[in-house]
Amino acid sequence: MNVQKLIEENNQKRELLTAENERYYGDLLIYIRLKFTLSEQQSEEVLMEMLDHLLEGQQEGKTAKDIFGDDPRAFADELIEQLPREKKRELIPFIGGIIAIIVGWFLVIRGALFLGLSQFIEVKTDVYPLSVLMVALVIAGFVYLVIVYILKLIERSLFNENRSLRKDSIKAGIMAAIGMAVVLVGAKFTPDLGPSFEFSWWASFLIGAVLLGILFVRKKRKSA
Repeated sequence: MNVQKLIEENNQKRELLTAENERYYGDLLIYIRLKFTLSEQQSEEVLMEMLDHLLEGQQEGKTAKDIFGDDPRAFADELIEQLPREKKRELIPFIGGIIAIIVGWFLVIRGALFLGLSQFIEVKTDVYPLSVLMVALVIAGFVYLVIVYILKLIERSLFNENRSLRKDSIKAGIMAAIGMAVVLVGAKFTPDLGPSFEFSWWASFLIGAVLLGILFVRKKRKSA
């Protein structure tokens, strides 16, 4: 069974858990899935075995604590030590995919916006590659820092009975807002550097749509 099928079956079976067991197991699941250097296939297989074991115990009146212990973080760390590593799950490809989605939507929105504005005013469509590269690097750095911060925030909140999702959401929102402000300020004051070329609205829209289409097809093939 491939990874996507394992995830889908896991989602279905988790609905059979009690609220207490689901919270315990859910934290274990997120904690293990956040370890991007682990083999994804092996991780999902182990998570499925744990879930089946928990469901069997639940039918006998046992709780997740009875089966896996009172220290889920330590239990998860022991499991992680036994799982093989896999370079394919490094954080950089994950972040690259998010950046590609941002770029795709940016190009589509830019094209649609320029098309609308061009009906009323003259729109400047010149693009300076060096300036765009500088802004892109800032955006990539911003995306990386925000994702790492949010993942660390989630990891720290796991297995904590007193955690506050509202506070964590506010912290993540503030971090994202600060990062976005830095990006906007950087884009605003980045000078026009080097040669330029005209990048019309239709070219922007077309390239963005094609990029998003490729990402969509790739996701569908991966889940097949």
